[in-house]
Amino acid sequence: MRIGVPKEIKPQEQRVGMTPDGVFALTQKGHDVLVEKGAGEGAGFSNEEYEKAGAQLVTQDDAWGKAELLVKVKEPIEAEYKYLREDLAVFTYLHLAADKPLTEALLNSKTLSIAYETVRDGRLLPLLLPMSEVAGRLAAGAAAQYLLGTEGGPGVLLGGTPGVAPARVVVIGGGNVGTQAAQISVGLGAEVTILEGYGPRVRQLSDQFGSSARVLTSNPANIRREIENADVIIGSVLVPGAKAPHVISREDLKHMKENTLLIDVAIDQGGCFETSRPTTYADPIFEVDGIRHYCVANMPGAVPRSSTIALTDATLPYVLRLAEGVREALEADPTLQLGVNTDGGKITFAGVAEAFPELPAA
Repeated sequence: MRIGVPKEIKPQEQRVGMTPDGVFALTQKGHDVLVEKGAGEGAGFSNEEYEKAGAQLVTQDDAWGKAELLVKVKEPIEAEYKYLREDLAVFTYLHLAADKPLTEALLNSKTLSIAYETVRDGRLLPLLLPMSEVAGRLAAGAAAQYLLGTEGGPGVLLGGTPGVAPARVVVIGGGNVGTQAAQISVGLGAEVTILEGYGPRVRQLSDQFGSSARVLTSNPANIRREIENADVIIGSVLVPGAKAPHVISREDLKHMKENTLLIDVAIDQGGCFETSRPTTYADPIFEVDGIRHYCVANMPGAVPRSSTIALTDATLPYVLRLAEGVREALEADPTLQLGVNTDGGKITFAGVAEAFPELPAA
């Protein structure tokens, strides 16, 4: 099979869909891998490394146009819609429930799209997991950075210092993102509270964190109480493939301390705070009603080498299966089948169909 790996062109995105080691695994199986020239440079992978692994270095047009299976990191943006076509399968993060223009482009082109974030094995999201872990760790780092007075924050040290209380960090959502954010925040000395709505997970988190963090059931009353004195609120609520629910409304901002920092890691799925909107690393912070918001939509892109290696480790087994025949792989693997979001001009994932009921769905 011909597999295309294009250069990511979303702003501040330097990850790449496949490492040279991943390319080598594919070429050893007899597949042709078309890597766009310079695709890996931002992540520290040279053209020469890809050639040594057996890749063909090509133009953007050829990486897309000659591929049967396209492997990316981020969703296609408007400048790439022209490459979508009926005989192409795209395997990448999509987050369609928060992106109607891309959904329409995939439907109009009849492209088969397989989203990393909806490939599901029981409760496990194996292709979302590595980037969730990275994003959670980065969220704690962003909390430490943007509490600084030099960054426009209140001048609070996340972990405090002898005789001075640490910052209060509230994490809403105890999944992979929230757990990593809480772990790093605890490690830096912050006072951490985790709010989680799934009963068995509450128990797991309580056992995991012990006395190092408070774990409470997530409900409106507990959220209201905890946000009142928080210095940082990290939103990590996820409904796989669907638009994120709003767990904090604009009205709730009135109950927070001035200059509280909201970090919305669910922004790729539309955001879990009503007042959120996507930002970039070039301009990450905005303010609403005296409350600062950090809503960078591709947080793992800040550590492109680590992220690319972690992502390839997770996606490569699936790419190898798809490369033997996309339709055959989907029919044989229910886990992979759950990743299909659009096919033949119709939405095939319930969460996306619910977000856009006016669009054709199967």
